[in-house]
Amino acid sequence: MVDIYVMGKHYAVPEGLTILTALEYCGYRIIRGCGCRAGFCGACATIYNFKNDPVLRYDLACQKTVEQDMYLTQIPFFPAVKAQYDLEQIKAAGEQILALYPDIVKCFGCNTCTKTCPQELEVMWYMSDALRGDIREVALKSFDCVMCGLCAARCPQGLVPYNVAILCRRLYGRYLAPVSDHLEQRIADIESGKCNSDVEKLKKADENELRRLYSERDIEPAY
Repeated sequence: MVDIYVMGKHYAVPEGLTILTALEYCGYRIIRGCGCRAGFCGACATIYNFKNDPVLRYDLACQKTVEQDMYLTQIPFFPAVKAQYDLEQIKAAGEQILALYPDIVKCFGCNTCTKTCPQELEVMWYMSDALRGDIREVALKSFDCVMCGLCAARCPQGLVPYNVAILCRRLYGRYLAPVSDHLEQRIADIESGKCNSDVEKLKKADENELRRLYSERDIEPAY
């Protein structure tokens, strides 16, 4: 068993549990701050430290396993600034980033955002790219961002790197990324009704049949 502390209260939990399953083992019913449980959605951002060790650490509760004398605090939502915009009405230009998030000029390169990121992204570097107006670089460097908000929670200037990143990924995907012929053809097939009969068959299939179809599906080779 491992001793942990949740909001200051002591619990003993089995070794090997993730923070999320440990909380549930302790009797907590997680209805917020819990999503995919696979490290992709970013809903379970967690700050923790250890007894007699005040250094703050950061991770996703569904991925990090509990350790002896761990002190836990959940952050299911961080009230960060999020600009409002209509993607169809804005331009894929560097000035657009500054127009929507003018505070990014306050970034002084402390690198706290990078140290905080549970995905180990180079957050400070893509913020530098955002300052230069390089939408493509921001989109590529932030591709694995799960929008957990920990970078914003720890930024001493109150910046919101993850919201800047999603803006750039949207602009890049909508206006700058090369068009995929494969995707365009599939969209045309769907709009023409070519897939309707197959969709109806799937809707009527039971769970066993869906599992069989999934396991036997054609998988394109990775290049």
